[in-house]
Amino acid sequence: MTLDIRGSLKSTKLSRNPYVVFEELISNAIDSFLIRKNSDASAKNLHIDIAVEFFSTNLIGDLDDMSISCGDNGCGLGDDQLEAFLTKDTSYKDDLPIPGIGKCMGAGRIQFFHHFSTLTLDSTYRTGDGFFRRQVSYSEPTKQITPQDFSSIPGAASNLGTEVFLKNLRAPVRDRILRKTSPVDLYSAPTLKQQMLLTFLQRLVGLGDQIGDFEINFVTRQRKNGDLVKSSERSDSLKRADLPNVTRQQMVSVEECDPATGERLGTHQSFNLSHYQLDATKYNLPNNAVAFCAKSSPVKDVTSKYFRTRAEQINPVGGFYHFVLIESEYLDVRVNEQRDDFNGIPDDIPSGDLFSTEKISYAAIHEAIDPVIVEMVDPSNWSRDAVLHNIVNQFGISEAMLQDTSTRIRYGETAQVVAERVLKKYQEQVIDETSAIFELKEEIKKTEPDTEEFREKINELAWKYTSSLKKFDMANLSQLVVRRAAIVEVLDLACGKNLAMQAIKEGVRRKDERIIHSIFFPMRKDSDEVSDHDMWLLSEEYHYYNYIASDVPLADISWSGGGKVFDGDIDVEFQKLLSKRVEDNKAKRPDIALFNSEGSAVIVEFKAPGVNVDEHIGDLSEYAYLLASKSGGKIRKIYGYLIGDTVNPLRLSGWTPFSQGKGWFYSNPLIDPYSRQPLGETYFEILHFDDVIERAKKRIRIYQGKINLDLT
Repeated sequence: MTLDIRGSLKSTKLSRNPYVVFEELISNAIDSFLIRKNSDASAKNLHIDIAVEFFSTNLIGDLDDMSISCGDNGCGLGDDQLEAFLTKDTSYKDDLPIPGIGKCMGAGRIQFFHHFSTLTLDSTYRTGDGFFRRQVSYSEPTKQITPQDFSSIPGAASNLGTEVFLKNLRAPVRDRILRKTSPVDLYSAPTLKQQMLLTFLQRLVGLGDQIGDFEINFVTRQRKNGDLVKSSERSDSLKRADLPNVTRQQMVSVEECDPATGERLGTHQSFNLSHYQLDATKYNLPNNAVAFCAKSSPVKDVTSKYFRTRAEQINPVGGFYHFVLIESEYLDVRVNEQRDDFNGIPDDIPSGDLFSTEKISYAAIHEAIDPVIVEMVDPSNWSRDAVLHNIVNQFGISEAMLQDTSTRIRYGETAQVVAERVLKKYQEQVIDETSAIFELKEEIKKTEPDTEEFREKINELAWKYTSSLKKFDMANLSQLVVRRAAIVEVLDLACGKNLAMQAIKEGVRRKDERIIHSIFFPMRKDSDEVSDHDMWLLSEEYHYYNYIASDVPLADISWSGGGKVFDGDIDVEFQKLLSKRVEDNKAKRPDIALFNSEGSAVIVEFKAPGVNVDEHIGDLSEYAYLLASKSGGKIRKIYGYLIGDTVNPLRLSGWTPFSQGKGWFYSNPLIDPYSRQPLGETYFEILHFDDVIERAKKRIRIYQGKINLDLT
């Protein structure tokens, strides 16, 4: 019977809860009083006194250290209690037939040694022969505590109970828990009262008359150079009168699922939600709180999930502080030794952990409790409709996709969090079904084509494959539609000179054509360098041409199979052609040129808003002639586009207007002007930016309709 301090510190981690020592002291004191009252009729009311002193440990006089004493009127440290104290994994309290007693493994007191380097116990207990006083002192670097370390002398009935004294904070607590916070700011008497009210509210209410008119007193004081600073003393008390009545309680069932598949099992775990509304004029509390509990005490704080902003978390809502406790036997048996989290509960099922056996996830718990908590606390700044709108517009995920993946928008979640869950589910489904398809293919290899089984397997494979494509493509198609809608919006703004970068000072050279050009395809790049472009704005077919070039030397272009497309002097000839233009345009080639190995080319010329497009009609013919003649017969079908917003129709001889929109088209054989030999065919269009944008919007609307995606 030995308490191995060093071994216990290794096996039980430091709790992240800065108030864990106070919680353990008070919890043990309550248990001790319940044990005493079970056999002592004179024990009427629980009484606990906690005193905290702050003092300096350096010459500067900073108040950076502290001591805690906690005295109670419990049963004291008798033989049974001593044995439990010295046993790390104890079941002592589990076997006590006392209502309200806390269940534990004896790991809580290890936090005393994590936080402080000195511990003293002074306890008076009753035996059949009278009262005895038992004492022990521990200081680092002592490794263990044994029964022989305790002294025992006769005691007095008036001292029945236990006093625990802790002193000298350990370095890990300063570094990981306190950090830059001074103990005097964190552990003042009023703050301790507020925190302990929140921590023990459910348990104290539940114990009712068992602890009588209880009183938990808090006193804090400071010492400087060993002397008590009288003006520093502050005190506060937590009493029965401070306990509010529970506002509402509701039991919620959470269905269990198969850990491997996620299929519902039809069995349930019960979770009890207790809601307290505390009048802000009577309770000066630090914040609202929502927490998962173990054995009637908060363990995992989830307040920020329901009160999204810091302001909502720390201020009353509707004149009340809200305190919601979530309890379950399921949680009681999974609380970790530090009592600051739960072991093994996955975020989702399947969790991806091959060894997980848990049948309930946090996702399932929240799906059941969130609507109830929303009704209880009702914060004002979260809207499901607003989140859904952002999911659709920002991430291209439709309601149909939410339904297809059984993804529910949980209270308090952002659009990004929901989008990540939807896409993760699609990825998992595609991976699972791809695996199933592979297995099915292996089975097909073993069948005989002249049997009915063969065709059944073929049909099954087809359906499974189609299902996988649907899931995969829905996610990708939705992202594509939203992305394209954004590109069209940017192009619309650029053509109207409404982009922020187009608001330039007078006298500064405008870059409107360059901006529009870059939206379609990055300037001075080709499709070997850039795979992400938006030539679909003109035609979906152009998005998949073999080669696309933007202001790059045409002589460098070669098919993927090898061989140059054009003669080596084509760029020189283009330079001659362009040399007659103004100095700024001398180095230019067609803004964008696209080439297909089947023998077609596309020339795209952009003209900045306000520039007359009709003045550049001849450029298309000259470009077409050079491309055809210098390709040695490889390029015979040439499409040309002049795109702008200003046209003089009187200069468009031979051009035919479109039946809709403001554009024109022109088609003719391409003849060598010198030899009169046919070089190929041309098809040219003059387009207004407005028409290009409207065509793109119509295509997007068709896609939106197919996947029920509303981007208005």
